[in-house]
Amino acid sequence: MVPDRNKPAVPGAQWNPGWIERSPMFLPLAGIVRNLSVHRWPDVETLNRLLDTGGRQICNVRAEPIRFVEQVGKPARFEEQFEPRTYLQAQVQMRAHSWHDLFNAFVWMTFPKTKAVINARHFALLQAQTGRKRTSAGDALTHFDEDGMVVVSTDDSLLALLRSFRWRELFWDHRDAVRAQMRFVIFGHAMYEKALNPFVGMTAKSVLLRVPGDVLRLGNEAFIGEIDQRLAECVGDPRNLSRGRSLAPLPVLGVPGWWSQNESREFYDDASHFRSGRLVRE
Repeated sequence: MVPDRNKPAVPGAQWNPGWIERSPMFLPLAGIVRNLSVHRWPDVETLNRLLDTGGRQICNVRAEPIRFVEQVGKPARFEEQFEPRTYLQAQVQMRAHSWHDLFNAFVWMTFPKTKAVINARHFALLQAQTGRKRTSAGDALTHFDEDGMVVVSTDDSLLALLRSFRWRELFWDHRDAVRAQMRFVIFGHAMYEKALNPFVGMTAKSVLLRVPGDVLRLGNEAFIGEIDQRLAECVGDPRNLSRGRSLAPLPVLGVPGWWSQNESREFYDDASHFRSGRLVRE
């Protein structure tokens, strides 16, 4: 389902400055959040100050610096809709007290190149489409933007196990190899929101990247920067993410270290979570 950006934020959302310590799922955001020294909900002014002091300029593909702005009402004109406004005016709309939109802002600051490319592809698709019917590429980009994960590995055989849904073999039988030769990086802002209250059944839509060993040895900030560059190149190619089936489903709580119950082999026997399915296209 495509989210309705005109739906009001959930009332009563509370700011908890310790949320990032809850899970290693949030590690990609650490470089941004550690500079967010607030004890109340971060508003657009706070986030724009963070943009200004972050040490690098976050831009759309037109090289215009991104600014976060409050979303007010439902846009009547095409140019004021979410993706067109980001592309044409470099303004990312946010609803007040919305974890969903706050995580979108954090992802913009963490993976700026990839977010800019996704926005540009969305804008081109929206301009080209006729009527209100979404394209398969638009759906794939939205699924990745919302619930995406990047899986990077130095070992093609481990990626092959993931593509073929051999979950217990991957996450249990090859557990040591997974820890040493794979990294799982949440990209989608809706997935980050779900990670605040994780549940069995969380499934990411994944892009798989083969990388050399020196990439996995980078520190967190350099690693995220490298992944952003590689991911932007991948997503920027219109031959990729052309339809939903190009994304690899991944049961999030199976990742070693992300959920206490997966320290048991029997956890991976739950077929309602670790499903078999169709092979994922390269």
